[in-house]
Amino acid sequence: MSRSRRFSLALPPWLAHALRAQRGPVPWSAVTRGALSAGPLLLVAVETGRTSLGVVAAIAAMLAGINDRPGSRRVSVKRLGVPALGGALGLVIGTYAGDETGAVVLTVVLTVVGLVAGGMSAVGPVASASGTQLLVGAAIGAGMPLPEAGWERALAFLAGAGWLLVLRLVLPTPGSLAGDFRFDGERAAVAGVYDAVAELLDAVGGPDAIRRRAALTAALDHAQDALAGPRLRRYASSSTERRLHAQYAAALPLAEAATALAWAEEAVSERSSEGPRRLAAAVRDNTHTGPLPAPSRSAPALRALDDALLEAAEVFDQGGGGDLHTRPRTARDRLRAAFGTAGREYGLRVALCFGASSAVAQALHQTQWYGEHEHWYWLPATAVFLVKPDLGPLASRVLNRAAGTVLGALLFAGFAVVLPRPEGLIALVALSGALIPVATRHFAAQTAVVTVLVLALVMVGGEAQASAGRIGETLLACAIVLIVGHLPMPGQRGGGVRARLAAASRAAYAYLTHVLDEADAPRIGGSGTPSDHRATRWTLRREAYRTLAEARTAISLSAHELPALARHTEGADEVADLLERLVDTTTACAVHLDDTGRIGPRHTERLAAVLDELDGPGERVGLRLPRTPLAG
Repeated sequence: MSRSRRFSLALPPWLAHALRAQRGPVPWSAVTRGALSAGPLLLVAVETGRTSLGVVAAIAAMLAGINDRPGSRRVSVKRLGVPALGGALGLVIGTYAGDETGAVVLTVVLTVVGLVAGGMSAVGPVASASGTQLLVGAAIGAGMPLPEAGWERALAFLAGAGWLLVLRLVLPTPGSLAGDFRFDGERAAVAGVYDAVAELLDAVGGPDAIRRRAALTAALDHAQDALAGPRLRRYASSSTERRLHAQYAAALPLAEAATALAWAEEAVSERSSEGPRRLAAAVRDNTHTGPLPAPSRSAPALRALDDALLEAAEVFDQGGGGDLHTRPRTARDRLRAAFGTAGREYGLRVALCFGASSAVAQALHQTQWYGEHEHWYWLPATAVFLVKPDLGPLASRVLNRAAGTVLGALLFAGFAVVLPRPEGLIALVALSGALIPVATRHFAAQTAVVTVLVLALVMVGGEAQASAGRIGETLLACAIVLIVGHLPMPGQRGGGVRARLAAASRAAYAYLTHVLDEADAPRIGGSGTPSDHRATRWTLRREAYRTLAEARTAISLSAHELPALARHTEGADEVADLLERLVDTTTACAVHLDDTGRIGPRHTERLAAVLDELDGPGERVGLRLPRTPLAG
């Protein structure tokens, strides 16, 4: 073991997470969009004499740039547009509440907004981003005095986010002009699924099989999201859309067979992974598959793999329709998440942090802490980002936010001395916008870039250099969030993790129950077309693996908290491991069932064993597990 490896293992989890950064290729398309968003908007506003509205529009473009992640263009409409609506609403609420009420009433209003936004953030990623922009907009509207009315600020905010969204929809990505560039994100996502199947087949029987199976789940989730955007036409989608949906659906039986092979832990020949790789190349290049090498048919899972390859080749040639096999979230599901244990706990913490930081900011403003700076939005806006658990564990967020703000403020202080105004500052805004897509890989780097960008914006808007004040306000926000994050709350701590585990267990047992019922039901459907049972099974399988992945993410974040917080979810990872084994075993049972018409003794024994093992760890983390009778 190398010295650096020994050193990394010696670090406590909360510190190791703070130093960890994501890796990957530079997203040049997003960099280009970032350079063309906030800076040009600000330049146009300055030239037309509407600088203050340009500042608001540039802030909106910056926030949209943070949400501008890889994926399909159509999904970006929701990913960028819905949070922008939340930010515009927050601007209206903050502006009119700040103009018409006193400090006490304003603090109460902002606290209530924090409670709503926090509960809403538990619904999902888009809702979380919407809650963030709602709170940031409210803080800016109340704490950044501007000459325009609230509705004008909201329109400027929507225009800024809308401009980046237009760039996302219109600009082609490199290498996408060979086909229909509108679907380059979808093609890359579906091709990634076939690559992940091939990599899992290569790893079958080896130590990397579990990790490769998790990577396959992530690829399926990403492709499912990429294809879930609005159709270009309401009633008849384009041939490209139909083809991509069909290619994704054809990957599901391949993924099922590969998972069953990994469960059996018996290595397969290298020839088995060649077919999925050729399918991936055909999706990526929008070409025909050509002949696919057939794997051995010596076992049920291998026969399932061979059948799935034949079906995929037929689908690729015909380009028929396909189903995403996803269960849409209903309004009831969203309300359950918002008002459930996780939503209540997170909502209370957001409300306390946002309300307290707003009150402290206004008090400091009244005591002339801000000196020449009449804008007090930074403290509550900083608290908004610090209190969000989807940005990392609390200790990691605080450390990275403090370090990033200090670095960004010092960098800007140096730039402010030498850059001409406003031209140099506008160029700095454009440069910072271009760096955001790269900086999002680490919270400290993102904070540093955002700090430079915002300080440049407010200086263009007429505020004096404020680096020192921003550092002090950030440290205050860190202290507030750390205190509130460790306060006892009504109910049991770790509600977010338990809610995710409960959802994963419900999905896993629903999947298992369906497979057991299918074993007892008469065999239906032909050999070439999946029956209704198989289609329902794939939907349940996707739901089980997706919710399990979400639970694992929440568990990992909780495990990297400070010990005082991490102890509340101890044992959750053991339950997730057992649920994963349950879902994998259920998948192996389904493949064996398709081939033989029954569930084998080995599968039944493994199912019984993992169900028995789940009882103890489930009770220790407060998880109620349903009972499922096993079919003989």
